[in-house]
Amino acid sequence: MILTIDIGNSNIVLGVFEGDELLFTSRISTDISMTSDELAVMVSEIFAIRGIDRSRIDGAAMSSVVPALTQSMSRAVELLSGKPPFIVAPGIKTGLNIRIDNPSTLGADVLTDCVAAVSLYQKPLIVIDMGTATTMTAVDRDKNILGVAIMPGVRTALNALTQGAAQLTQISIEAPAKPIGTNTVESMQSGIVYGNAAMLDGMIARFERELGEEAFVVITGGVSDVISRHVSRKVLHNPHLQLQGLLLLYKKNVK
Repeated sequence: MILTIDIGNSNIVLGVFEGDELLFTSRISTDISMTSDELAVMVSEIFAIRGIDRSRIDGAAMSSVVPALTQSMSRAVELLSGKPPFIVAPGIKTGLNIRIDNPSTLGADVLTDCVAAVSLYQKPLIVIDMGTATTMTAVDRDKNILGVAIMPGVRTALNALTQGAAQLTQISIEAPAKPIGTNTVESMQSGIVYGNAAMLDGMIARFERELGEEAFVVITGGVSDVISRHVSRKVLHNPHLQLQGLLLLYKKNVK
């Protein structure tokens, strides 16, 4: 079994694969103050709840956009499995060409998403990850990562809105019955859900004009399920794209 770990700014997502089958996923809040021992205890408890014997873990793959947690989680994995994890970093084998100004600055999460998408879907591709930030990445027919657009994430934008406006409170992220809201909650939900969906429609159209052809669009990330249902363009929602990419990178780089 292979343990995959995606450390994001808001959440740490764990997944365990047996062969190519994803046995389970688990999501915990990111807390940069946690020590390697605390992380090891938390992961061990998750395994116990799921009825998985951690001694069956053959290896681990990890991506992180939170440097403060990278080494702590790496040590935690080694405590649990006896083996250090493979970490997504510049210079690894990906099967992709990174055509941005400085390839080493490409986020590990963006790279991992693209590795999975290229393996699973037709090209050219637009890969959208909706986390703390929303990223859109263009990949052409020759497996070149051409570039990225970065926008405020859905929850990030909602938090900024409620903190900056005294009369607006936190709401659940769900679609109201219609875009024209008739009360404060529905009005905010309309802006957050339909507004982000419309933004994706517009950005997809702009990416495709630059690519010169229609692209396959895949969406992943924490709130992607809600938003993707209201995008007018045909898109595919894959909540496990990041973990699938980690498994593929592990296979490419670890013998």
